[in-house]
Amino acid sequence: MKQRLQGAAVWDAAGVWRRDCPVLLENGRIIAVGEDCRGIVADSEVDLSGAYLLPGLIDVHTHGRSGYDFSTATEEQMQTMKAEYLRHGVTSVFPTLASATPEEWLQAMDRIQACDFDGIHFEGRYLNPQKRGAHPTHLLAELDAEELMNFLSRVTLPSHLTAAFELDTNGLFTAIARSYGTTLGLGHTAATAKEAEEALTRGVTSFTHLFNAMPPLHHRDGGAVSVALTDPRAYSELIVDGVHVCPEMVKLAYRCLGRERLVLITDSMEATGCPDGTYSIAGQPVQVVDGRALTLDGVLAGSTLELWDGVKNLMKFASIPLEEAIACATVNPARMVGIEKKVGSIEAGKLANLLVVDPELQITNVIWRGCCVNA
Repeated sequence: MKQRLQGAAVWDAAGVWRRDCPVLLENGRIIAVGEDCRGIVADSEVDLSGAYLLPGLIDVHTHGRSGYDFSTATEEQMQTMKAEYLRHGVTSVFPTLASATPEEWLQAMDRIQACDFDGIHFEGRYLNPQKRGAHPTHLLAELDAEELMNFLSRVTLPSHLTAAFELDTNGLFTAIARSYGTTLGLGHTAATAKEAEEALTRGVTSFTHLFNAMPPLHHRDGGAVSVALTDPRAYSELIVDGVHVCPEMVKLAYRCLGRERLVLITDSMEATGCPDGTYSIAGQPVQVVDGRALTLDGVLAGSTLELWDGVKNLMKFASIPLEEAIACATVNPARMVGIEKKVGSIEAGKLANLLVVDPELQITNVIWRGCCVNA
């Protein structure tokens, strides 16, 4: 069955608006956009006049929501989470595993892969103890290439790995990860600028939650932050909730990274979408007050941010229009983790993962693989 979406302003693959642009869907995929729809008879039509049509959002760094954590959730609980991500406009998810034992990671990986997510993000174990954040010391490990092979050999989905790559003294750990097609992010790191540059030369292509869990930018020691802001080889994740990074630094980061290299993430934890209270991450209790998640010793422990709110916050903090901000939550994360051939933009051949947004920037409908989801 062919379905024509018509009348909307479409944010297209070139990152520009196409007014009153038809989009044709069939079997869960986009089969034609704009003039390419001419001459194709649709079985049904949907009038989206006055709305924006955007690619579905992509969250490549999220530990959970709805009271559940990907490290411990059952398959049924993961399906509940998936439905909530979709309801809030996130059509592609990389469940993110915080530090845990190898056995717990292996079990969580099996459950994630059984639930048909888009990939897996390993953010734990291989971190610098100096910048561990909310990850308990006893769950950290050396950058062990053999242990990593045990994980990656079991992964059938695209994978992304955060590590303190300055601790990979001989480059073997990095090389093993790359040999499995895993994309790499430098994070929870104490790397100097020189060490960060070396990590990029070895194949790291992103920085995990820029500014957080890394030394601050200093005028006599730029560290990883200076490389992230200036080196065109790498993307940078950013949590734009106004808590993890202040609005002024978000604006600075955007001015340096631009719409091509900034990747919006939530780093959300299980309290997302839930009332304030006591929750957990990486086996540690977390207290959530006014939506702010802190460990008992006062360390930020992920966020309760919705990704669409992150898009709107970026617009506000950096004083940019929607057509710039939306790239940071769609095509950029897709490219960062290597799934851009499947999702991230509105063009023929890609999955029909779409958002319908009204002029007040409220999500009015979500389309996942061609099917409507209640937003």
